[in-house]
Order: sequence, then structure tokens, then C-alpha cells
Amino acid sequence: MRSPRRHPLLVPALLCAAAVLAAWPAAADGEPGGHDGPAPDSISAQVARLYEDAAEATQRYEAGRSEAQAQWTKAQRLEQLVDSERQETAVLRDDLGRIARAQYRSGGGLPAVAGLVLARNPDEWMWGQHVLSRVSGKVDRAIAESRRAEARLAAAEAEAAEAWQALERRNAELAGLKAGIEQKLEQARWQLQGEADASVAAGSCRGAARLDQPPPQLSQDWVPPVEGYTLSASFGSGGARWANRHTGQDFAVPIGTPVRAVGAGRVVRVSCGGAFGIEIVLEHADGYYTQYAHLAAVAVDQGESVTPGQWIGQSGTSGNSTGPHLHFEARVTPEMGSAVDPVPWLAARGASVG
Repeated sequence: MRSPRRHPLLVPALLCAAAVLAAWPAAADGEPGGHDGPAPDSISAQVARLYEDAAEATQRYEAGRSEAQAQWTKAQRLEQLVDSERQETAVLRDDLGRIARAQYRSGGGLPAVAGLVLARNPDEWMWGQHVLSRVSGKVDRAIAESRRAEARLAAAEAEAAEAWQALERRNAELAGLKAGIEQKLEQARWQLQGEADASVAAGSCRGAARLDQPPPQLSQDWVPPVEGYTLSASFGSGGARWANRHTGQDFAVPIGTPVRAVGAGRVVRVSCGGAFGIEIVLEHADGYYTQYAHLAAVAVDQGESVTPGQWIGQSGTSGNSTGPHLHFEARVTPEMGSAVDPVPWLAARGASVG
């Protein structure tokens, strides 16, 4: 069952670039395999560098988008200038046409000697010469202005064409940059998931990957466990993957999405095996417990206290999972089999999801 309501996905590079980092989930007490620290140049460190590269590329991409928008505005402005110059040039051409037609009708093009012969008296001839001089000056000025307008039009058209070409080049660069970001993130996510699968297969977790989280801007004590999600399998739904009914709420998110503690609490379990894959269980002050399963990595150790909204791990698809998502449960005890419907449980605490 899938919720009809979608939340827009956050840009994965911005969420994860500062978040993936050089170590892995802590083993629970008594868990087989113990607690292994990460190697100095492990896959985890390589993934961290990939996310850092993607973060830098994302910054360039966002800056490039702003530049492209400015370039588009400039190109539009130049197109308007070209239109204005075309209109002015057309008006000047019309003026020249009217002047030429007027001269033709009035005989303004007669040679001076012919005008003198045909004039009825010297005064009429002098007046005609004066008028002719004024008309000629107007014609000269109109011709000069028309030439200047033509030159401005040609320059404006050339500048507008260059602006559009620059915009096309910039858009092509941005498309390549975006493709590079997506390729790096995809590679990083599946490297991250590969390490998670290896930990689950071995039943042994690595050290917690401390996530460099920005200070949460929260005004409430309870929050949804992830941002930018789509609700997928809900509490109580049936399916071949579960022995009875689904015991939690699934949040479909990309691998590597930061997973948040829904409220203040203490880490009572970090484990890396079984159907839930890599999982974390928190105990809260009101006596309830929350579980976060199918993770790719954890960022806390068992026994650690957490605050509302704190990043405690990263989503994945470890264990019995058909795709990247977070399986979230609210429980009466830390053990499976005591789950309650987590959506109204969160809503009752002011953290609505949907």
C-alpha cells in the first residue's frame, strides 16, 4: 500500500555530502564478531571522498544555474533591444521614403540652372533654393541616422546571438555536471550498501560513522525519521515478505539518506544481521521504543544518548529488503512483536507523516 501523498525529494548530494563518513555501525553487546574499527583507507573513506566531490559539484551546479538564469535574462533583454532597434530603423526608412517621394513630386531634384530658368522671378528661385537646402539637410541627417540605426541593430543582433550561444553552452555544461553528480552519488550509494551487506553477512558491525550534521532547526520534540520520503508499505499490510503482517511503516528514500532519531532517547541496540539487516533501537523517556531498520550505516554507538532530529544512521536496503527504504517501528518493548502503528503514534506526539 502506498500513500497517495508525496514529499519532494531533497537534493541527495546536499543531504548526504557532509553525511557519509569514514566508519560504520557499532556492534551490540554480545553480538558475534565484536566491534571492528575502519581501516585508514577503507571503502568507507573512499565513499566519503565521493560524497565530498559530489557536494563540490553540486555547489558548482547551483552556481551555474544562477549564472544561466542571469544569462537568460541578458539574452531576453538583448532581444528586446533588437526589436526596438528594428522598429526605429523601420521608422527611419519610412521617413526617407516620404522625403524622397516629396522631392520627386516637388521637382526638388532639378539642377540649379534649370530651376533658375523655370522660375518666374529671382525671389522665387532663391526661395526654392532655400527650401531645397533645408530638405537636403534633412535627407542627409535622416540617411546618417538610418545608417547609425542599422549599425546598432547589427551590433545588437550579434550580441543577442552570442548571449543565446553562451546560454546554450552553459546549459550543456550544467547537464554534464548534473550527470556527473548523479553518477558519483549512485556509485557512492552502492559502495555504501555493499559494505552494509558484507557486515550483515558476517554478523559483525563496524565502528559508528560520525555524521557531520548541521545544527537541527527544530521547534518540536518529535520529528519524522527521514525527510524527502514516499510512504510505501504501511503497518498491518500483508505480503509474501512477512510471516504475518507488516509491523512498521516504510519510508522509501535513496540509499544514504540521513535517518533521524524521532525523539530524545538512548541507543539500546545496534545490530547487523537477520531480516532487518543493520538496525538501531532507541528507548524513549515515555517507555516506548523505536526501531530503524534496513540501514546502510549507523552513526551512533550502543548506550549513547540522542536528541530529537539527530542523525543516527543512513538508509539502505540491507537484510530482507526489496529496495532502498527505512523500516520504522514504534514498540512497547525493544523486541519485535510489540509494535504499534507508528503513524498515529508519531501524530499523537506532533510529528505527522503522510
